[in-house]
This record gives sequence, C-alpha cells and structure tokens, in this order.
Amino acid sequence: MPHLVIEYSGNVAAVADIAGLVDAVHSAALATGVAAPDALRTRAAAREHYAIGDRHPDNMFVALTARLGVGRSDGDKAQFLRALMDALNDYLGDATATMMLSVEYQEIDPAWRINENHLRAVIAERADRTGPA
Repeated sequence: MPHLVIEYSGNVAAVADIAGLVDAVHSAALATGVAAPDALRTRAAAREHYAIGDRHPDNMFVALTARLGVGRSDGDKAQFLRALMDALNDYLGDATATMMLSVEYQEIDPAWRINENHLRAVIAERADRTGPA
C-alpha cells in the first residue's frame, strides 16, 4: 500500500538525475522495513509552473509525500520519515543549498480505498526462485 510521491520543481532535473532520486528514495524506504517490497510504489512528477520563496530562478523544491495504510507505530513513522529525508539529502548533496525539502506522512483510510495488488503473488514467487530482492 505505500505510495511515495516525489514532486519537484522542474529545475531540479538540471542538477539531479530524477530516475536515480526515485531509486534512492525507494531503496531507503525498503531498508526501513516499514514498507513491504510487494506493495511499495515510488514515482516522481515535475512541476513546471511554480513560485518558490523570492522567486529567484535558482530556487528549487522537492516535496515527498509518503502515503501508507494505518497501523504503524509513531516510532516506525518517525523512522520512515527520517530515512526518506536522509535519502533526499544524501542523493541531492550540494544541490540542496537552494532547495526547500519536505517529507510528509499521510495515512490512507482503508474505508475509502479499493486496492487490488496483483503483484504480491508474482513477487513472492520470484523470491522463492531467486531469494529476496
């Protein structure tokens, strides 16, 4: 059920490989053990129209929203958020000097969600054949 959505100002692509950023965030989430590999989805979307701070053209933002199902402890949530922020900072490095970074945790209300995960069995079968990912 975990969804990681990375929104970023379009100018971030000039200083960072976005596919690499997605991979770094996804890997960090998995390493926490809070997000199961058979449910985690990570994606990024550029925002081409934005105004940041004083509107200087060097200003950038990366906003990561983590949406997960209910039932995790406050400790797990805090660990998850910290791991995601650390992944952003580590991957983006010096480019963060003119960036606003944020990570937000949102719980998904199961009463208002329909989910069909057809990958769960496939991922389990792959793990049985080759070992954990």
